[in-house]
Amino acid sequence: MLVMFVGTDRTETAVNAAQVTFVSSVNDGTRIRFGEGRSVTVTEPIAEVLESLNRSLRPHE
Repeated sequence: MLVMFVGTDRTETAVNAAQVTFVSSVNDGTRIRFGEGRSVTVTEPIAEVLESLNRSLRPHE
């Protein structure tokens, strides 16, 4: 499932929650890492990012 965030350059960024390997807080916001050394930095705080990613991975009711 894709989750939408705002990138540090103010563009919309779609993230596939199933591919996220690591999430960390950085000066600009939150860095979301994927396999193969890829990452994206978004403006949302880490708690909001984690909630959005977790919500998308939960089984639909």
